[in-house]
Amino acid sequence: MATKIRLQRGGRKGYAFYSIVIADVRAPRDGKFTEKIGTYNPNTNPATVDLNFDRALYWVETGAQPTDTVRNILSREGVYLMKHLRGGVKKGAFDEAAAQQKFDAWKATKVKGADAIREKEAQAKKAAYAKELEAEKKINETIAKKVAEKKAAEEAAKAAEAAAETAPAEEAPAEA
Repeated sequence: MATKIRLQRGGRKGYAFYSIVIADVRAPRDGKFTEKIGTYNPNTNPATVDLNFDRALYWVETGAQPTDTVRNILSREGVYLMKHLRGGVKKGAFDEAAAQQKFDAWKATKVKGADAIREKEAQAKKAAYAKELEAEKKINETIAKKVAEKKAAEEAAKAAEAAAETAPAEEAPAEA
């Protein structure tokens, strides 16, 4: 039986969410599968992957063929690096502790990079919000100035009207 590691689509229309599954080659995409080893959510930035690392490594070493997308996911998660390091251990190039140390160092840099991306995105959101708020304040100030000018013009017009009404009334008795 030829096995594949592939994605099984879920989620609603326009918002895909995938399960990473081990399935027979002949089974349909969303059909029967042997084992579920994780999930993949491409809707977040960066994409969220929840993977059972040990089972993924087992299936890759057993010979299950991943699809292109799953191969990229497994590579980013370090499954292929661990497979490579285990091959070095089998050949005697280094021991298991050295392989684990190399993997941990790689994983630490990977996590640091992901955290930097999240931090940068959060700062960009914060800056955009501050810029938007500043623009809104400027618009509100201009509107307030226009309203104040309009009120001042109305007050001046009312004062002029009142002055015009009172002036002829005073002149009329003086004429008579």
